[in-house]
Amino acid sequence: MASAALTFSLSRFVEDVRTIEPVAGRACHVEQLPDGRTTLVFRMIEGGRRGDLFVVGPRTRAHFKDATGVARAVMLQFKPGWSAPLLGVAANALTDQIVPLEDVWGRSGSDLCLELLAARSLPEVLDRLSRAIALRTHPTFEPASARLARRAVRLLEGDEVRVESVAERLGVTARHLRRAFTESVGIGPKEFARIVRLQRAVRMAATSKDWARIAADAGYYDQAHLIADFRELVGLTPGAFLKRAGDRDVRFGSGDAEAGGEPGTRSPACRRS
Repeated sequence: MASAALTFSLSRFVEDVRTIEPVAGRACHVEQLPDGRTTLVFRMIEGGRRGDLFVVGPRTRAHFKDATGVARAVMLQFKPGWSAPLLGVAANALTDQIVPLEDVWGRSGSDLCLELLAARSLPEVLDRLSRAIALRTHPTFEPASARLARRAVRLLEGDEVRVESVAERLGVTARHLRRAFTESVGIGPKEFARIVRLQRAVRMAATSKDWARIAADAGYYDQAHLIADFRELVGLTPGAFLKRAGDRDVRFGSGDAEAGGEPGTRSPACRRS
């Protein structure tokens, strides 16, 4: 796994860049926990003869699967509150969705997929992705609601846990904050706060198995509260989730490499001529 060197301007919008090159003949263990982020994913499949480019919207529940036939995947994860200005659609229109970029950007989305497929090296793929994203920032009008949502994200990922307290600190009503947050981030602020707790617990569990202490430090009422959230958001108990770690190669969200994708999505591909 490698990270791309982002330009200063692009680092304003993109939180993380990852590349995945699975071992030939082996499936990629795909895992995406709820995180309130939108991700742009490019995949080379069929040994690089075919590819697809799509947007993975914010998920409200964890997603696990094995992806086969993937030669390389490149993922650009947007910071919360930036996907709407860059993609041109409200973030909540993408929630729990996997959408071809062509459906969002039109012809330029399919053209970019072909450009990426024709790239000769990984640095060239990353450069073309960076240029395409950077170009989308110039003509974009950014509503005040997006800026408000990003300020709320920083508070919720910091020390605030109550939506009402965040709204008060930002000088708006809780209703106004919920509307702006949902449109710009893709989920409501209360749901986002739950996801922040979950992510904290997962990080802490990497170095500790004291679930009572993890629950308290992550912001849960008690261990039972933590277990209940794991069951609802991840579909597993904390212990069962950790047992998957030994088989986990990568975390990213995508549709299937095979035709058809997962229910409710489609995964059209670009192909080199």
